[in-house]
Order: sequence, then structure tokens, then C-alpha cells
Amino acid sequence: SYPELAGATIVLHDIDPARLSVAERLARRLAESTSMAPTIEATLELARALDGADHVVTTIEVGGARATRLDFEIPGRYGLRYTINDTIGIGGVMRGLRVLGPMLHIATDMERYCPDAWLLNHSNPLAMVVRAVSEVSRVRVIGLCHSVASTLDSVAGYVGVPADEIDYTSGGVNHLAFMLRLEHRGHDLYPALRDFAHGAGLPADDLVRLELLRRLGYYSTESSEHHADYNPWFIPKAGMVERFAVPIDEYLRRVDDGLGELAQTERDLDAGLPFEAERSGEYTAAIMAALAGGRPFRFVANVMNDGGLLTDLPADACVEVPATVDHDGLRPETVGALPLQCAAYVRGAVDTQALTVRAY
Repeated sequence: SYPELAGATIVLHDIDPARLSVAERLARRLAESTSMAPTIEATLELARALDGADHVVTTIEVGGARATRLDFEIPGRYGLRYTINDTIGIGGVMRGLRVLGPMLHIATDMERYCPDAWLLNHSNPLAMVVRAVSEVSRVRVIGLCHSVASTLDSVAGYVGVPADEIDYTSGGVNHLAFMLRLEHRGHDLYPALRDFAHGAGLPADDLVRLELLRRLGYYSTESSEHHADYNPWFIPKAGMVERFAVPIDEYLRRVDDGLGELAQTERDLDAGLPFEAERSGEYTAAIMAALAGGRPFRFVANVMNDGGLLTDLPADACVEVPATVDHDGLRPETVGALPLQCAAYVRGAVDTQALTVRAY
């Protein structure tokens, strides 16, 4: 849907030939619904996929559904419960140790086959991946997460303004960042948002974030479900799961739904049903289009804290800050210091990420 990307060659790669076949068939079917005439290729060979690439997009999960279930089941034997479990904590560490090998292999091969390409990574644990790649490779890497976009939708609904008219600054680390500034046409939205958080009839799926807003003074950029995993104040405390409607093991249900969706997609492809291409809420295509000379694009990037983007977090941390990308490249915004309570809140996550990368 971006004119700058018309005629692009899209090369799909996987280590699983069955999954790769589904992705190729789906991509071809989607391409038929557009006028952009992309060239679709598929290969089991990483080197062939990377050769001459302008961008490399990674969306991998090492070990698949089985490994994810183990991340829940083994801690569960010892009374440790989670909702998504993919960033820090037991699941984040284990997932990190699984994914860093393949990601560093991809980055190393990029240096050989496409040294000027951008690595656009969606794979969790996002900050660990960006940190590890940045420590051992010259590849330009950006970690991409859609949480801020969905957060703006939530804020818009609570205070009654259009999401695309909200001006914001956010900062922190992936899945543990905060909306530091929220304005609509120069008007501070935080008083209205705090009034909402202290009101009655709050949405059951956002009780954790609204409680953190009341306690810390800032609204988190991550969903209540996700956020409940990353501190000791909710799940481990008696009665808090019920009080704050924390959906324990929800991600396992999502994994099962995803496997069912994959099977349904194969059936729909076999039946010759049409698939319509629509823009998603992800940033990847907009970044590619901006780098190709399209409109500059402002989004939230996970990058290394070079130059003190967040001055009260370590220089070797992967931080999540607003950034603008255009034909000249990526320009992360210098946010400055986080509020003291927010900086203290996220430092444990930074240390977990550093220790996991060091362990690998």
C-alpha cells in the first residue's frame, strides 16, 4: 500500500518447509489483491534470502509452541504464574537464551551478504535481541513493538480525543515504558486521564495500568495483561489476580488460537478463497517507505542508549524512545531523564537483559 515499495522483491525464509509454503502461498494471494506487483520468492537458505537485501525483517520464535508451554509449565510447578512471560522473568530469560543464537547468526550473515541493510526485529525479548546484536555486530538494528500505538488508542478513548491528534513523548525500555507527555492541541491530557483513573466503572482489561498511573503518576505504554508480569506487586500477592482481573496463562490460549488460525489459513488457501491486503498497525512498511524517499515517519524505536537518549539509564541499555525516519536514516529523540520513580521501576529489567545477554 506504499507507492515507494511498488515492485519490491519480497524473499520469505524459514527453517520449516511446511510453514514456509503456507507463507509463500499467502503472500502470493495477498499480492494479487494489490496493484504493486511485488516479486515473491521463498527459500530455506538464509544466505540466499539475505543476498542484496535492503531490509531484513525478523519475526521468529525458537522452539515454537512447545517451548512456550514449557516456559509456563515448569515455573508453574513452583507456584510462579504469568500472563505472557516473554520479556523478563523466567520466560524472558529462557526465550532470550533460545533466540539470541539464531539472531546473531542472522546478523553475522547480514554483514557478509547485505552489510548496508536495516535489521527490523519484532522477535521477543526485543531489548535483549537489540542489545546482543549491537554488541557483536555492525548491523543497523531497530526493535519494533506496537504497544505505544495501542496505548494512544486507549488514552484517546478515556479522554475523548482522536488518537491521531495526540502529541506524546514516551520513554523507558520495551514493555516497561511510560507516556511522559500527552497533549492535544497544546492542552495537557494528564489531568483528564488521572480523573478517569480515579473514577468508577473502570475497564476490567486495564486495571493494572490505571493502578500504576495512580501510584507512579504516569501511564504505562504496555497493556495491563503484559505489565502484570513485570513487577512483584500483582500476580504474586494474594487476591491481586482476582482484584485486577489479571488473565493468567492467557498467552497459552493465544498460542492455541494461532495454531488454529494457521490450520484455517491452509484450508482457505486450498479452497482458493481470496485474501485482502490491509495495512496493519505495525511500523515496518512505513519505515521502509520513508527510507526509500517517502514521507518521514515518526514512531517508537528500540535502540541502544548511545548519546544518552535516556540519561538516567545505562549507556549500554536498549531503550524505547520516539524516533523519526526518512531518506537520511533514523533519528532517535533525546528524551532526557525519566521521572525518578519510573527510572527505578525499569532498572531491574535493564539488569535482567544485561545478565541474560552476558550469560548467552
